[in-house]
Amino acid sequence: MKAQLTTLPVTATPEAVAEILRRDGGVIIRDIVDSATLEGLRADLDPILEVTPPGIDPDFAGTATRRAGRLFARSPHIQTLALSPLYLGVSQLILQKPATYWLGEKRLDVVPDLRIGVTMAIRIYPGQGAQPLHRDDFVFLWEHPTYGREARVQIMLAVSDFTQANGATLVIPGSHRWDDQRAPRREEAVSAEMKAGSALIWVGSIYHAGGQNTCDAPRTGITLSYDLANLRQEENQLLSVPLETVREMPEQMQRLLGWTMGDNFMGYVERDGRAMDPRQLLDLPEYRMGEGILDSRNTQ
Repeated sequence: MKAQLTTLPVTATPEAVAEILRRDGGVIIRDIVDSATLEGLRADLDPILEVTPPGIDPDFAGTATRRAGRLFARSPHIQTLALSPLYLGVSQLILQKPATYWLGEKRLDVVPDLRIGVTMAIRIYPGQGAQPLHRDDFVFLWEHPTYGREARVQIMLAVSDFTQANGATLVIPGSHRWDDQRAPRREEAVSAEMKAGSALIWVGSIYHAGGQNTCDAPRTGITLSYDLANLRQEENQLLSVPLETVREMPEQMQRLLGWTMGDNFMGYVERDGRAMDPRQLLDLPEYRMGEGILDSRNTQ
């Protein structure tokens, strides 16, 4: 008998969800966003998906699937999903495991930061076949098993109901524990069926895929990921989101998009011979993307 995905209410604790993720690799959360957020996302992104060309890759992206990225530039409602206490809390528990290193004879523990990695609205139309099963952490050339250190925690919000017939995401529970020699098989996968407003959360090492749409209506989902900050962002958020939009965001969101320097100095900007937190650039009204950093000694 195939392993099934567990479904939990949005009132579940991050600790409870993280425990299921460590065991199964994926979990469904009911009603992770409210109706106002869901309607706001539809209003902002439906017009974009209507004019986005379908994919041209029959093997992976699909030719009857439309994908639109840059979501933080296109809808303020995506911040509600990203800052969901449950999703963010689970991502912190799974990803932020201290790394130990020596600085001379001093032993230090550094907790890695998180970054928004990829964002995408995905609409699968009737006639689209299933994707090949894959792991999302392949973009980092991550090796498996991961020995307890995941690279990514991803979420797929159901904007429309997800059913087996309309292409609900396929998942192989437990496959995050497999090594890289074992290939996934379609018969091992289960459909992440859920109502609109619910979401599938999964770790980057689990095998999954977009399902086949055999019905007469499209299915729409929104995905984004939290990744370890010491890895390159799959979608370049610093170039995807206009500076004016970033400046209007809460500081926590700015930092999660990449406007920060970690305790290990990843992402710093040099100014006056010192490592500067890039978040400080946003407080300089004279700073414009692509025009360099104004030297404070020459600023009028």
